[in-house]
Amino acid sequence: MSRLRAEHLYKVFGRRADQAIAQLEAGTNRDELRAQGTTAAVIDASFEVEEGQIFVVMGLSGSGKSTLLRMLNGLLEPTSGRVLFDGEDLTALRPRELRQVRANKISMVFQHFALFPHRSVLENAAYGLEVQGVPREERERRATEALELAGLQGWERSWPDELSGGMQQRVGLARALATDADLLLMDESFSALDPLIRRDMQDQLLQLQRSLRKTIVFITHDLNEAMRLGDRIAVMRDGRIVQIGTAEDILVRPATDYVASFIQDVDRSRVLTAGAIMRETKTGAAAAADGAPEHAVTVTTETPLAELFTPFSTSERPLAVTDGSGTPVGVVDRERLLAALAEEPRVQPSVRGGDRSGVSTRA
Repeated sequence: MSRLRAEHLYKVFGRRADQAIAQLEAGTNRDELRAQGTTAAVIDASFEVEEGQIFVVMGLSGSGKSTLLRMLNGLLEPTSGRVLFDGEDLTALRPRELRQVRANKISMVFQHFALFPHRSVLENAAYGLEVQGVPREERERRATEALELAGLQGWERSWPDELSGGMQQRVGLARALATDADLLLMDESFSALDPLIRRDMQDQLLQLQRSLRKTIVFITHDLNEAMRLGDRIAVMRDGRIVQIGTAEDILVRPATDYVASFIQDVDRSRVLTAGAIMRETKTGAAAAADGAPEHAVTVTTETPLAELFTPFSTSERPLAVTDGSGTPVGVVDRERLLAALAEEPRVQPSVRGGDRSGVSTRA
């Protein structure tokens, strides 16, 4: 069941916004509206995010991704459409009710760390709890636990300017975690960091997610980051969502020429998995007889293709592929691996140009 649902969200800046939406629905494009003095930042965006999922919204500057994020917690009011969280229509709440939701259920981690320079690391991490009115002893306990989760144990009494950029961003993450919010919104949270620190923060987030299972919407302009973090990814262009799917969906089945051009330089061996290219076999004892040698090297459906080269370098046998419970489900041979890496991504005819009705239901 989805925790977060966006239904036909529009955000139009300028005069006669309702009229602009009608024009967009009738086929007027974004540039034509801009010539009239109206900016369509987000156009008919629909998606769902399931509990415990990292949902990444990816797009270049000006695609509308940050505007979309700010509509999810009411920082921006949609011109049209609804946002539902746990079935509650956030767009129908009064300002005071919406502030309560933001204080208790939804936390946001910004690109720029937004730390208070005159407060210690612990006080910064506890700030959201202070806003909630949590007593000092409890908020310091919870903030200390969150800092430990974020890898900052021992830095509680330090000042923000004593920390590196990556450590400062960890404080921002700890502040969001301390509130125990149900939904984390992360807006280009790692993009200001150096590449190595950025990867460390991605590792940290994935590690935390394995234990905390938060529901996260993560905004980025970096396709590699999107594919590394996202359980599902929405690709935005000119205010519209043009495709939603897993990293493998987008890499193997791009919906538009725009998406296909985006993924040309992606390292397929790091995104595609054994499960994506395997030849399915019968399960159980029949698997070996159906092409998986009894003593073959075993990998899982989640093993990246990059990790298949080593076993193939020591054996000519196909690799046996198992599911999460260890049950044999398929095999991968050397020819299948090389073919998958050499294959050029092609736009799927059924979704060429972006089937937005399909996009609305795939998240």
